[in-house]
Amino acid sequence: MTAPSDFKSNLPPHRTVHVDLGPRSYDVVIGRDIFQHLEKLLVNLKLDGSRFYVLDKSASEMTKFITEVIHPRSGESDPYQVKPGESSKSLATVAEIHSKLASAKIPRSGTVIAVGGGVIGDLAGFVAATYLRGIAFVQVPTTLLAMVDSSVGGKTGVNLPEGKNLVGAFHQPKLVVADLDTLKTLPPREFAAGMAEVIKYGAIKDKALFDRVSEPVKPDDSDLDEIIEKCVAIKARIVEKDEFETKGERALLNFGHTIGHAIENATGYKAYLHGEAISLGMRAAAWLSVWQAGLPEADARRIETALDANGLPLTLKPEVDRAAVLAALGNDKKVAADGRNRWVLLKKIGEAASGHELPADLVERAVGLLY
Repeated sequence: MTAPSDFKSNLPPHRTVHVDLGPRSYDVVIGRDIFQHLEKLLVNLKLDGSRFYVLDKSASEMTKFITEVIHPRSGESDPYQVKPGESSKSLATVAEIHSKLASAKIPRSGTVIAVGGGVIGDLAGFVAATYLRGIAFVQVPTTLLAMVDSSVGGKTGVNLPEGKNLVGAFHQPKLVVADLDTLKTLPPREFAAGMAEVIKYGAIKDKALFDRVSEPVKPDDSDLDEIIEKCVAIKARIVEKDEFETKGERALLNFGHTIGHAIENATGYKAYLHGEAISLGMRAAAWLSVWQAGLPEADARRIETALDANGLPLTLKPEVDRAAVLAALGNDKKVAADGRNRWVLLKKIGEAASGHELPADLVERAVGLLY
């Protein structure tokens, strides 16, 4: 269920999903040609004080607009450009941006604005959460993956050598602006990576959505805004029930992520995009669901077909060390207090459950399927 837009700024046609978290509530605005209206949206939310932009270097058109139009008009500090990739999500980068904020004399009434993919949002969000004990934060996702997943829910963080997102904080944005026109220039591999999370939402919560995205989805599809809206709404409803991941509901969003994160860690975050690793993790988790949760084999094969149809990998490169992947499972941030993984498995497409404990030999068998 989505809420009507509260904005009175004459936006182009758009969809709005409201994330209801009491005093931390915010809207996710989804549409085309809406980035040009960012200034009015910020003013409408009274975020008209000092701003600090953290930009993805690869978001060239948006960077140009900010540096040539928004920045000169507002007289703000120079935007900080970040190299895309997980290597930028480090405590060293956080410290550097903290110093830039301090040098620019950004006050507690200031706002950090993240423009880019999931790495930029995670990084800038953590910076905002920790600078001056927390300042306002706005997400402007420019990748499909960031639009449907990482920009919503308030999880921010950076990586350690021992694992992904091991240092972080919950810090909800004040606004999320998802301009679908930014996806037109996204490399096909990046768009496909985002489809992994879209397929995940259908698999865990919405069979009709899964049925739609089992067929290839393209950036210029007329129903892309509806697809993204459904994904965001699913995540919003889950986050509303379990904002700080203490009740088990939010853990459903981790379907495919346990093995996916292990693959990323074992390959140094260089061999696979996040969505590609999650695709592999979902394939393994689908078969674990067959063996342990009663998922029909036909449904596991449908998941494989959907991933393949959207240009996602089903097998690991042979040079990826299987032992390293299995070892990395112990360093995932979702490991429970007793040191064991808690797995999200599917009962059927559209229905998932978290908290499953699995024997090591079964996990090894699932990882083995990826070779």
